Amino acid sequence: MATMRAVSIHSFGGPEVLKLENVERPSPQDDEVLIRVRAASVNPIDYKIRAGGYPPVKAEQLPKVLGRDVSGTIEKCGRAVKDVHEGDEVYAMLDTGPGGYAEYVTVKAKLCAPKPEQLDYTAAAAVPLAALTAWQGLFDHGHLVAGQRVLIHGGAGGVGHFAIQFAKAKGATVCTTVSAEDEPFVRSLGADEVIDYKSERFEDKVHDVDLVFDLVAGDTQERSWAILKDGGTLISTLAKPSEARAREHHARGAHYTAHPDGTELREIGALIEAGKVKPHVDATYPLERAAEAQRRIEGHHTQGKVVLQVA
Repeated sequence: MATMRAVSIHSFGGPEVLKLENVERPSPQDDEVLIRVRAASVNPIDYKIRAGGYPPVKAEQLPKVLGRDVSGTIEKCGRAVKDVHEGDEVYAMLDTGPGGYAEYVTVKAKLCAPKPEQLDYTAAAAVPLAALTAWQGLFDHGHLVAGQRVLIHGGAGGVGHFAIQFAKAKGATVCTTVSAEDEPFVRSLGADEVIDYKSERFEDKVHDVDLVFDLVAGDTQERSWAILKDGGTLISTLAKPSEARAREHHARGAHYTAHPDGTELREIGALIEAGKVKPHVDATYPLERAAEAQRRIEGHHTQGKVVLQVA
């Protein structure tokens, strides 16, 4: 039996439940590829699953290897796979099956996209989940188009820093709420107007917004209705917006969960290759320090993404 190193959880709890162990190396199904993982990013969904705070993952499904996105090379293709080949450099957002905190992972071939040539594996691993979350929120659900104004709450984080760049690439005017120390960072990404949420109220600074992209929730979401244009849209990754409040403001509110999409990941890759989008890696850790990496994103402020270097 071929084995590999992977970081698994056998029970829910704090970072200490993450265990580096040898497990069986997976084999691809007919429509899957086996990726030799070079890097995997760390996302909030990972620590939510680890803590038992993500209802779709139940105790009877443990042990589970965590991680929802990877970059690497295709080691083996399933029998029905035609469009990618062994040796191809790819990146992918994984579905809810095997996780990416491992030396190898299987994924449906259609969910893979070519790794942008100008990115190393570490930077490429920072892209899939966060970038697809931003893309789907802004465009699939928010219907953002050129010439509109968007307010992005939490623009310095993993999803937010992609959202700023995507919105600018689309031709939108971008406002964002961040802490004062993050202003130079989000300005460098293209933000037109920056509000320090600690010392300023965004309601006093921003008005007539077409789209609010909410990555914060709570009181921030509730206060956002007041700045929307009549007929505007509030999209959240975290909490379902109030239908009653939406009606009051002649607005549309929606909550969504990002899903893997190889076609959209190719579009994102084209923007990266064109120099319009660049992932920012805040910190890297080796696979065996996955617990430390999770502590960083769970308990500390980060700019951009945290990535595990696997090989």
